[in-house]
Amino acid sequence: MTKMKSILTGIIFSSLSTLAMAAANPLSVHVLNLQDGLPSAGVTVKLEKQDGKNWTALNSGTTNEQGRIPALYPNDKKLEKGIYRVTFQTGEWFAKQNASSFFPEIPVIFTVDAAVQHYHIPLLLSPYGFSTYRGN
Repeated sequence: MTKMKSILTGIIFSSLSTLAMAAANPLSVHVLNLQDGLPSAGVTVKLEKQDGKNWTALNSGTTNEQGRIPALYPNDKKLEKGIYRVTFQTGEWFAKQNASSFFPEIPVIFTVDAAVQHYHIPLLLSPYGFSTYRGN
């Protein structure tokens, strides 16, 4: 029973720390595998900001066990208005799962207008299709 309490306490504190990081950071992503309905842990995601016709790399990360990166925007920068791109490295992830995919990567381009304090980009993924939307 003590071991179970210890495990539950660890899960609660881990969740609270993830929520605190997400609340402080203006950008998070979440990847779910539609084929099995499970989170996609281990997906590399890159964040870039458009600068004229070029893209400037800002940060990258890898999804955690829940398929999330709760804090993708650089911690030392203020979120600026502009056009951003998150690129999900799905081909690499599917290869690690010993599966093929039609999409080697999935770029999602979006506009930050500072109308909200936090932007969340979920990706629903399958080997031959995907869907994304503005989350909250």
